Amino acid sequence: MEDIKHRGKNRQERHKERWDPFQLNPIGAEKEQKRRCFQLAQYLVAVIVGLCVLASAVVAKGSLLVLSTLSSPTSMRTPREKQFYMLMLVFCLVCPNVLVFIKSLWRCAFKSFVQPNLKTMSFICVTECIVSLGTATLVLVVMPQFDVLTNLFISGGVCIVSAILQIIFQLQAETWKILFPICSIILTSAGYCLLGVDYYVRVSSYVDNQSPDCFVFIAIGIFSSILISFCWWENPVQATNRIQDTLSELDGFRDFVFVISSILRIIVIGAVYLLYYAVIEKSIVWDDFNLRSVDWELLQIGLVLFFLQAFCSAACHWFGVVACKIHAVRMSFALPLCCTGPSVLLLGLILFITQAQKLDGAKEGSIQEFCESLFFLSQKNTTPLVLLEITRSICRTSLNSYYLQWPFSMLALEGVCMWSGFVTCTYYVWKIKVQRIERTSQLFVRRLYESAFIDLSLLLNTKMKVARARNQESQDDIQSCVIYLCATMWHETYDEMLKILTSMFRLDRYRGDPKEEHKDCFDFECHIYVDDAFMTEKDTDKRLVNSYVNDLTQVVIEVYRVFTNKEPDDVSIVETPYGGRLMFVMPEGNMLYIHLKDKGLIRNKKRWSQIMYMYYLLGWKGYISKTPQKIKQQNHLCRESLISLDGEIFFMPQYDNDNKRRFISDENVYILALDGDTDFQPKAVILLVDRLRMYENVGAACGRIHPTGMGPMVWYQKFEYAVGHWLQKTAEHVFGSVLCSPGCFSLFRASALMDDNVLKRYTTTATRAAEYVQYDQGEDRWLCTLLLQQGWRVEYNAASDAYTNSPQEFKEFYNQRRRWGPSTLANTLDLLHSGSETVKRNSSISRLYIFYQMFTVGSSILGPASVTLMVAGAFQFVFQLAGTLSIIIASIPPVFYIIVCFVAKPNNQITIAGIMSVLYAFLMTASLFSIIGDMVVQGTFLTPTGVFLVSMTIMYLVTAILHPEEFGMIVYGLMYFICIPSGYLLLTIYSLVNMHIVSWGTRESNKGATEVKKNHNVLCDRNCKLCCWDMKLQITQETENLILQQITRQTEQQAPPLAITNLENSQPAASNVEPQARPDTSKETDEQGGRKLRTEKDWMKLKVFDSVSSDSDSDSDEKKSISTTASYDDDYEDGNQATELPMSDWVSPVKEEFLKKLTFANLKRNLQEQIRYSLRAKNLQDVCEDLVAMLTDTLSGELYGVGPEDALTESQQEELQQALTEQARRTLKTSRMERLEKKVQRAIQKTLTAPQVQKLDEDEHDFWSKLIERYLKPIVDTKAHLDEVTRELKSLRNKAVFLYFIINVLWVVATFFLQAIGNDVISIKIPKYYSNGTQSGEFLKVEPLSLMFLLSFAVLLLIQFLAMLYHRVYTLIHVVSYRSTEKDYKLKDIDDDDDGLTLENPNTSALSVTSDDF
Repeated sequence: MEDIKHRGKNRQERHKERWDPFQLNPIGAEKEQKRRCFQLAQYLVAVIVGLCVLASAVVAKGSLLVLSTLSSPTSMRTPREKQFYMLMLVFCLVCPNVLVFIKSLWRCAFKSFVQPNLKTMSFICVTECIVSLGTATLVLVVMPQFDVLTNLFISGGVCIVSAILQIIFQLQAETWKILFPICSIILTSAGYCLLGVDYYVRVSSYVDNQSPDCFVFIAIGIFSSILISFCWWENPVQATNRIQDTLSELDGFRDFVFVISSILRIIVIGAVYLLYYAVIEKSIVWDDFNLRSVDWELLQIGLVLFFLQAFCSAACHWFGVVACKIHAVRMSFALPLCCTGPSVLLLGLILFITQAQKLDGAKEGSIQEFCESLFFLSQKNTTPLVLLEITRSICRTSLNSYYLQWPFSMLALEGVCMWSGFVTCTYYVWKIKVQRIERTSQLFVRRLYESAFIDLSLLLNTKMKVARARNQESQDDIQSCVIYLCATMWHETYDEMLKILTSMFRLDRYRGDPKEEHKDCFDFECHIYVDDAFMTEKDTDKRLVNSYVNDLTQVVIEVYRVFTNKEPDDVSIVETPYGGRLMFVMPEGNMLYIHLKDKGLIRNKKRWSQIMYMYYLLGWKGYISKTPQKIKQQNHLCRESLISLDGEIFFMPQYDNDNKRRFISDENVYILALDGDTDFQPKAVILLVDRLRMYENVGAACGRIHPTGMGPMVWYQKFEYAVGHWLQKTAEHVFGSVLCSPGCFSLFRASALMDDNVLKRYTTTATRAAEYVQYDQGEDRWLCTLLLQQGWRVEYNAASDAYTNSPQEFKEFYNQRRRWGPSTLANTLDLLHSGSETVKRNSSISRLYIFYQMFTVGSSILGPASVTLMVAGAFQFVFQLAGTLSIIIASIPPVFYIIVCFVAKPNNQITIAGIMSVLYAFLMTASLFSIIGDMVVQGTFLTPTGVFLVSMTIMYLVTAILHPEEFGMIVYGLMYFICIPSGYLLLTIYSLVNMHIVSWGTRESNKGATEVKKNHNVLCDRNCKLCCWDMKLQITQETENLILQQITRQTEQQAPPLAITNLENSQPAASNVEPQARPDTSKETDEQGGRKLRTEKDWMKLKVFDSVSSDSDSDSDEKKSISTTASYDDDYEDGNQATELPMSDWVSPVKEEFLKKLTFANLKRNLQEQIRYSLRAKNLQDVCEDLVAMLTDTLSGELYGVGPEDALTESQQEELQQALTEQARRTLKTSRMERLEKKVQRAIQKTLTAPQVQKLDEDEHDFWSKLIERYLKPIVDTKAHLDEVTRELKSLRNKAVFLYFIINVLWVVATFFLQAIGNDVISIKIPKYYSNGTQSGEFLKVEPLSLMFLLSFAVLLLIQFLAMLYHRVYTLIHVVSYRSTEKDYKLKDIDDDDDGLTLENPNTSALSVTSDDF
């Protein structure tokens, strides 16, 4: 209700100014707000992860202590049991090394292998052996000799080397913080001293007959702890500037080093175990490893403790990584790990207090009597073994002393010192700053964790991030980037344009003012490339923008009004060699460019538009960023159109990003490819940027595409897209790389596009049949194929949502898939053909992944046969036909449709396909209920078909549940099921047979051209209806008589004469704003102002203008653009003097549209909003409203008598500007706010700024001319070439159809003969079970081929399902991390004393311009 009232209030304000106050309000135009439920969910996830870290660390540490206690020589277990528990302890130490070995070996074998540096590898291997020696000695030799409390405390000493290195390298950001590592060394040393004193008291007090040999084990334990602490030497070293080259080199072959070092660590652990227990102690009895049935309890306890320790230590490591990635370092990582030791101690006390009564028979007198009685309990089978041994171990401490019990406090003090020592050593973890999403290698130094000290291992392994010098780059810091949003338009509707413009303006608002809170460090520009943007007006031969461009300008104005409640301020119109360009400064200061392509000057269609913007943004803008002298000099600082709304931040915005790119590498420049109807939120863009920032080898990333629209076809596509993204794309992402990043919403890395054999190859013009199919029918997939073949990875982010219109008509859908199907197959086969070479270059693609893709391609090729057999099964179920007869009947419709596609026209083919699809849908519906009925009759669903159907249903249901925001898609699953024959049989046939048709198939209508076409010589024009078919009948009298056409055209021009030039040299239309240049007197015109009759040559040139442009035309247009457009420098130097600028015909109508901002009604609203935006700080609101009221009254007084729709003349603008400036000065002086005067003056000046007609820079003009000549010149194919291409395409079509036909026929024929032979001869017998699990005694007979295909498909789906589960977990991590850094739209108090304008990129540039420069 509040929203309704707010909109009503705004409408009433608009109604006071004009009689047309109504406006569109696009969905999503409101500011994004942090949703309370997401914040609660974020905290809930952080709490859950923190509890998982704490619980897993406690269990891992506790189980290790229990195993150490059970294997102790002082344990009351038998030697056989001690030996087994010690073996489990060895396995606990070996397990992490085995896991790292498997992972590293996999990466070396299937990802990438780099030849190691032997010197570096030797150093690492020696260090790992030393660490492994210390770990094995401490855990296997020393800890069994001590009591459980000492073992709990002694592990804190493994941080001593890390503390020493911190002191040596002085890694502290503040000098006083060096006290932390100093205190750590002091506390750890004190803990070791207290340990020695404690055992000295035990020996002297004869506690539990403590032997003096314990001092040897104390010395060995201290030495082992020092050896273990070398494990994390790399962490302090990597934080310094030393040996960075060596560490960077190590990162290249770290996987191979881990393979070798893991083996060495396992060998060292085994050697220590055998050396001490087999050689020194000689306590190993090899026959005791043969466990018998009576040893079940021993086996159970040992294995449970081993699995608990191994699993929980791995889980703690994983949850610790998750905690850091979701920005819960303190609450979910540092705090739980620091509390692990105290929690284990507290948990042990609680268990002892609550479970002590289970020790039946223990004396309840003094502690000494209690401990003595425990020996007799070991003989009872009913005694809890673990509790007994832990209690017995505690009795070995000073608590059991007959003489002095106060030394037990030294043991407690020892624990406090050790715990405080490692907490102070890892103090930096509490202050660590984590970016939104970081790789594990950026969070932790080592991939290997120490399971015996999991809490200490994670804390000490957390990477130290020390502030570097300014001239040094750090991979830990987020890098600034530039994003170019590039949308291609081709006959979009008004509503579709509204979506893409609203999305761009949302991103502009999200990027916002740098004074607002923002953590994403990116700049962006928006570029829209409009294909076929011009038309030739039939009556005047003027080259004007068509109705699509008119709609687009109206959308820009409308969206600008919605976001700012005013008209666009800074609009520039530029003539270019490819047509024209419109430039807008968006509300927050970012740039929007609309490139209008004339298909007579440059190639149209999407791929060529992509080449156009890639060469412009990456080639040309990259060139000028690397050659700063090419950047336009910023000489005129007061140009209104080059300053943002308040004139403070985005100074000269169209050159600002070019200047920033000088300090940004190509790796941090991105292109966001969009379609003209894409709708997205800023979050979606940022999530894709995160993927490219995190992994340097990611060349492209795509999001989750949601089809929009209404109708059955859209319902089918909704589920199809959902399944494709849920299962197929996630499987590609997890197991290898995504094969296709759709052009409607994908982010590409500039350095990847600029790589060899990518962009250059992408410019290839198709000349052969296969190239037409692969290059032009699916340009997005081909571009991704080129990236993959060059070694780049393509990723999928499920949380990055984008919405795009999907075909709503059956014909449009079939034509779209007619392009996609053959192109997908061609590109996949190309990738598989180069598979061996791609595997070598691309670390993300392995041979197993190539095999996976071969399997999926094979499944898709066999799709028609599989559907045919499924339909045959439906016939068999529904009509109770024989298997062979049902296959014959099911094969008749596909064969019929193949014949139809070869002989009928495409439209007729689609019509017949639609009819057959309806019939198939009825059959599939009947088949579904028949399968369910058959399961009811059989009394079980445990048949191959029943199990497959039920498991598929459960799998899709679980998948939908794991996508809660998309759960509604499951409803469309039934529509998808009944349309399977249409989508996988008829559509495949239609796509293959019509492969020779290479037209786009969608959006083929040209509204802009048809609106200006006159219906000359129409004899009959009728709309007829026949049943449900609409038909349009139009009969025209065509004539080729040139004289008649000329006379007709002359008759139409008997209106007041206009000076109109011919095609080669168009003149500007009349304008009441900017004086018109004189016509060229060298051209022949008749005295009455009419146009001379064209020659036949000129007439024919006019007819082909839309498709072909001669070289002379292009040259003349380019020369005219250079010679007739005045530069900005001259315009500015002349001040307010009017400059006559000869313009193309299309410029004046476009300019007049934007001049409407100077009408009285718009001026009033614009002025108010401009002032409010300039003074938008919280502490200026009162002054702002007073100023708005005064200036509004002044404006109304100065323009008294001017109508609301009347535009101001230049003199009125000057007088109004002076009056407003003077009034503002007086008002600010009264309020004692003189410091705001320059801001207000700029706001007034911006309000009265008219659209500018600019000249294209000469260097850029030369770039476009050469680019068009080299790559984008309109294609003119000869008839002979077109005939040859058509012949090749048909030949390719015939080969593809024949191959498909043979493969599918072989599959159908094989199944047919198996049915004919009979199930009794060749079949697989499967026992029949009822639903309750009992066997019926009967057997189900299944054909081998059917069962093999069913199992293969089931395995494929299971693999994809598992990949989806893995992907969902990391998607959740990414979403939670994004929500923790989501932007808040908050106004701040601004210090207005600083009135300067800053040009700098905060991380790179120090250039600044103050207001005094004006």
